[in-house]
Amino acid sequence: MDHLDHLEHRSVHILREAYANLTPLAMLWSIGKDSTVLLWLARRAFFGHVPFPLIHIDTTYKIPEMIEYRDRLAREWRLTLIVSSNDEALKAGKSFPLGTVDRTTCCSLLKTQALRQVLDGTGRRYRLNLETGAYDEDPERNRFAGVIAGVRADEEGSRSKERYFSARDKDSQWEVALQPPEFWDQYKTDFAPGTHVRVHPLLDWREVDVWEYIRREQIPTVSLYYERGSGTRYRSLGCQPCTVPITSDARTVAEIVSELRGGALAGIAERSGRAQDKDGGGSLETLRRDGYM
Repeated sequence: MDHLDHLEHRSVHILREAYANLTPLAMLWSIGKDSTVLLWLARRAFFGHVPFPLIHIDTTYKIPEMIEYRDRLAREWRLTLIVSSNDEALKAGKSFPLGTVDRTTCCSLLKTQALRQVLDGTGRRYRLNLETGAYDEDPERNRFAGVIAGVRADEEGSRSKERYFSARDKDSQWEVALQPPEFWDQYKTDFAPGTHVRVHPLLDWREVDVWEYIRREQIPTVSLYYERGSGTRYRSLGCQPCTVPITSDARTVAEIVSELRGGALAGIAERSGRAQDKDGGGSLETLRRDGYM
């Protein structure tokens, strides 16, 4: 068994454990490489079928190619896709692009609060109609006991403090010091009533592991990850006003792997192009403690 096989088997095991112990369960899909690898692993874990809904938090500031990719793949793979936004904040114009709030507040409103609302059933949900391609309002308002996310420990400092099964309180608040220990592939899956659980099957994957797995499995990814004639590409995808491309000539997955293994990107933080990560005061960890992805 090689390194990728080991990672795959552990992730599949965690996905099956989550499905067996957390009801109802959902998976976050940001449309990026990590959550798409996670989606691929879910299809592998359940023999081509994903037995829980995918949730995409739409800030309305995503790059258009991301939304086109999302809808196309959801129709091709026959996925149950729920999209939700913080409609109240958007109607009030509370966003960083409009200059009414700073980046951290914008993320808190359009991502953290929107996620809380869809998970606890207080926010509107729109479900993709696979026959028409339209998004119909979802009448279901159930509270999700658990949600699967494509978090990796090497991606950013606060994520390295996570567990595979990470408990939150009923308001999705994260208390780092109270996380259960996880030794020898033993995971705590029984929690007190009202606990919300985040599940992280990719926690021990590295960025290069993700890309090598994409290459091996030939997983379709967003075209924005590849250089298309401008001398730049995106390494990490987020909202358009807060994400900038990097200088790169990588046009294929193999060339991206080469950059990460010893080329231009060796030793450079993955999220260096994400503006909110550069804000001072530990803003990203503060967001995560409050329920951010």
